[in-house]
Amino acid sequence: MSEPALSSPSDHPTVRHLPETLIDRIAAGEVIERPASVVKELAENAIDAGAQSVEIVVEEGGRRLIRVTDDGIGMTPEDLDLAVERHATSKLPNDSLDNIRTLGFRGEALASIGAVARLAITSRAAEDADTGATISVDAGQKSPVRPAPFNRGTRIEVRDLFYATPARLKFLKSERAEMQAIGDVARRLALAHPAVRVTVKSGDRTRIDAHGADLAGGDDLHRIARLIDADFAENAVAVDCEREGVTVGGFAGLPTHHRPTAQGIYLFVNGRPVRDRLLMSAVRAAYADFLPRDRSPVAVLYVDIDPSDVDVNVHPAKAEVRFREPQRVRAVVLSALRDALAAAGHRASTAGGSAAIAAFRQGGAERPTIPPQPNVTYAWPADRDAPTIGFGEEARRFDGIEPSARNEPVGISGAPEPQLDDHPLGAARAQLHETYIVAQTADGLVIVDQHAAHERLVYERLKAALAGGSVPRQLLLLPEIVELSEAAVERLTEAADQLAALGLGVEPFGPGAILVREVPALLAKADVTALIHDLADFFDTAEAAEALSDRLDHIAATMACYGSVRAGRRLTAEEMNALLRDMEQTPGAGQCNHGRPTYIELKRADIERLFGRRG
Repeated sequence: MSEPALSSPSDHPTVRHLPETLIDRIAAGEVIERPASVVKELAENAIDAGAQSVEIVVEEGGRRLIRVTDDGIGMTPEDLDLAVERHATSKLPNDSLDNIRTLGFRGEALASIGAVARLAITSRAAEDADTGATISVDAGQKSPVRPAPFNRGTRIEVRDLFYATPARLKFLKSERAEMQAIGDVARRLALAHPAVRVTVKSGDRTRIDAHGADLAGGDDLHRIARLIDADFAENAVAVDCEREGVTVGGFAGLPTHHRPTAQGIYLFVNGRPVRDRLLMSAVRAAYADFLPRDRSPVAVLYVDIDPSDVDVNVHPAKAEVRFREPQRVRAVVLSALRDALAAAGHRASTAGGSAAIAAFRQGGAERPTIPPQPNVTYAWPADRDAPTIGFGEEARRFDGIEPSARNEPVGISGAPEPQLDDHPLGAARAQLHETYIVAQTADGLVIVDQHAAHERLVYERLKAALAGGSVPRQLLLLPEIVELSEAAVERLTEAADQLAALGLGVEPFGPGAILVREVPALLAKADVTALIHDLADFFDTAEAAEALSDRLDHIAATMACYGSVRAGRRLTAEEMNALLRDMEQTPGAGQCNHGRPTYIELKRADIERLFGRRG
């Protein structure tokens, strides 16, 4: 293939200034990514203007129309003329970025919107002004300011978004997806500013109506639940911590109340909705012991810090921040969440009962029927009168159960009876399939997975012992020899110090075996061979850069699985009730180390719904 001919110097384009309209469209690409970006910028401007009500009207997912109307302080004609110019703002009176207390400050939003759409702004600065004023910008071309009748406040209309940059239109998602993004923006602003009424309308539907007066005066948790998740109020704990100049408040969902994505995590810094990686990592670390790796918690957290200690001028979208001392902020957020989750104790998601009812209903059509057996007779011991239940003229005989035993708990005989009102997880009544404990509570029943529950208890005890610097250990009468590959032996030998910190003493026994001399006392009856094989697999997949504390937690979780009561083991009444009492006193006992629930609670109302006693 021949080489292409070099062009002559005269063919090279010359360096030139770009037209202002093109410059504005290029800049707009950083600020205005989609219709939700427009809604965010305009609604934030309204809140900065002191609005008590912000109405957002959308058509065709924002492509055709976005209208934002507020009752804020409004603008004068002179303000309007400048507001649509690039880098014009009223929010930096001292021309400094060191102490930003407003949501907006860059002076780019209106100019960027006007560069790619048809923009019209109508505003009136004060009640005693003669009239309002209006201005329009069409693909960067500004019209003169004209008088226009209007009440106090501002109305901004954006029509035909991205018509001036058709390439951007190709990247927009479906109308439904764009409306969901707009709704998410509106919810976050309503959560951040409860005194402001935020409404979102599309067509003839009001999709969001966060009434400021109602929300600000009501219970914070239920206000938040109405905006994000109706079940959140019953499945959340309060977060309240102030330390080292950082205040963290809000609510954290119980670990069993989780979601497949991180969309349920709402973070705010000084009233600004953010998607900050540092804060997100703190949230994930706080839940690391409780959630499966593919699930995310639900949380609404408010971080307040001196504005001079946080930089909000990181990205044109203003959704990211940087802290002057990031590790200090992360540590406070992490500590606040861990304390809140520990205070939740054994609580588990209230959705367990609903899920159980749904499962029963789905399987209802497949329930086996019992065919009539007319030849069966029921005998009663001859030395006692047969009790009867009257149905008109007829009576039915009980089967041959001892009368004294009719009301005794099935599977529990002669055991002391715990007081139901004193124990949230109730009193053990039976063990099913040597795996599940059935307990009666004051207002329903609880079904406990004995292995999952005890696994969490053992794990928490191992962590507590590790934190105290002394894990009780037990020497094996006969050391256990476990055969492994040479690579696995090498990995475990390198990790011997980490294993010793948790009470597991290992050493190489030739090139293809590990010798186990001692185990944690909590794991005295564990299957040592299976445990060593699992630990070898863990060190094969563990990240080299993983923090030592995280590694120890993973090791402790693996060890706890082998030290817990196994499914298939029959328990006595005392053992079952002891397990229930330990769960009530142990933080995080509502879920096992893998994020699965350890128990499901059915309230009496749930049981009555199963039998059609209530709707």
